[in-house]
Amino acid sequence: MKESEIEVHASEPNIFADIGLPDADHHFLKAKIVAELYRLVSAEKLTQSVAGDRLGISQPEVSRLFKGNFREYSVERLIGFLTAFNQDVEIVTRPTHGRNERGEITFRHELV
Repeated sequence: MKESEIEVHASEPNIFADIGLPDADHHFLKAKIVAELYRLVSAEKLTQSVAGDRLGISQPEVSRLFKGNFREYSVERLIGFLTAFNQDVEIVTRPTHGRNERGEITFRHELV
């Protein structure tokens, strides 16, 4: 068999921006929140059904959420899901430090 060459390209952390999706920062933020929710559910070794009960959604909705289908959820609702897992959510604004560009949205998980 002939081996085909695979092209590898460096990527930014935000895959949504790499593929040219509108509102890429917004989608990336939601993806990071969902990843944190998945981490919390896994850490507690919850079933999707039990996680759904805590979040106020059905097991199939939890499954879709964890498979990356989160467009139907607002950032506000996803943040509410974090608080259902006893997580504090803090929103901080600050100047862009003189950069002549649009501000950015970041998500950071802190272990305490």
